[in-house]
Amino acid sequence: MPEAITGSCLCGACSYSTDVEPIDIRACHCTLCQKATGAPFYARVRVPLDTVEISGPVGWYHSSPELRRGFCPKCGTSLFSERASANSIGLCMGSLDDPDRFKPTEHIWVSKKQAWLNLTDDLPCYEEFPPA
Repeated sequence: MPEAITGSCLCGACSYSTDVEPIDIRACHCTLCQKATGAPFYARVRVPLDTVEISGPVGWYHSSPELRRGFCPKCGTSLFSERASANSIGLCMGSLDDPDRFKPTEHIWVSKKQAWLNLTDDLPCYEEFPPA
């Protein structure tokens, strides 16, 4: 069985855990992710939604018809990006208890990347979504 993936918000009111292998690990540079995280990109570990146990109060905001984002209503930490129709949830890498455990394997939506950001990690880059 894989080692559990756990995380929490800044104040500790919200936490989560799952014990599955990630579906994928990506850095998204789209403008919605930039706005939602307040960062130049959103690094996340995506896992099946039905495997994640969430504790504590979570606020949700629909940033698009298909995607809602979860955050701690107490401290404001961004925690999740949930796509229920695909049974998937992205866990914000900055909220992981062990953020060095994973690293992105590709960059998506680099067409919206901030101009000052130079991607020099030799990972695959996709203008929008990667090919299916």
